[in-house]
Amino acid sequence: MGFFGWILLGLFAGTIARALMPGRTEPGGCIGTTAVGVLGALLGGWLATELDLGKIGDFFDLETWLIAIAGSFLLLLVFKLISR
Repeated sequence: MGFFGWILLGLFAGTIARALMPGRTEPGGCIGTTAVGVLGALLGGWLATELDLGKIGDFFDLETWLIAIAGSFLLLLVFKLISR
């Protein structure tokens, strides 16, 4: 997956994770959402690979999207707990 693929995946994964997060999340705008999404996708891909749950593959692979969204959600949860 190329650089722009990671940016798009991060933007969408971060947006979906924010929509799934209950309560109010910190404001970050488009750049913050993209950063959380890309970092979450990397975190999710690393955790999934280490725990042998799956791997980040192609852009249109469902497993890639689920891992990226789960990683973004986890990262948002950590940020929300730290910011309290």
